Amino acid sequence: MRALTKALVSVTTAVGIAVGGLATAGAATAAPAPAPQQAASAEVGTLAVVNLGLTTTQAKKWQCYLRDWNFDPGKIDGYLGTSSWKAAQRLFNRYGYDAGTVDGIVGTRTIKALQKFLDGRPGMNLDIDGIAGPETKAAFATFAGWQSC
Repeated sequence: MRALTKALVSVTTAVGIAVGGLATAGAATAAPAPAPQQAASAEVGTLAVVNLGLTTTQAKKWQCYLRDWNFDPGKIDGYLGTSSWKAAQRLFNRYGYDAGTVDGIVGTRTIKALQKFLDGRPGMNLDIDGIAGPETKAAFATFAGWQSC
């Protein structure tokens, strides 16, 4: 009887260890929950910043240009976000380039207005097509580079 009890205890112990090991392994291999920092990073990534190929230095100069012409772009930080584009749309509309609704969204109409604005500058000859292609981006960078901040 004593041998049977020892065998039963041994089997019960082995099963307990195996089940405990599986439970631990299951928890160890489960995917970790997303950290709050990851969620915050994703939110930051959704902010609209459209520099259209400008460096931060060139974007700061464009922001200074807008500010100096009394179109408040917000913080002069080299990142053309909603405030900067609203200021640009107000400038474009004021001078007849027809950017449409002042909403800070860089859509086809805003790009056309930017192209019309840039096309009026010496040495720039842009197609007014609403596409921010390489020629538009180069003209914008050239214009921004001429400004001081």
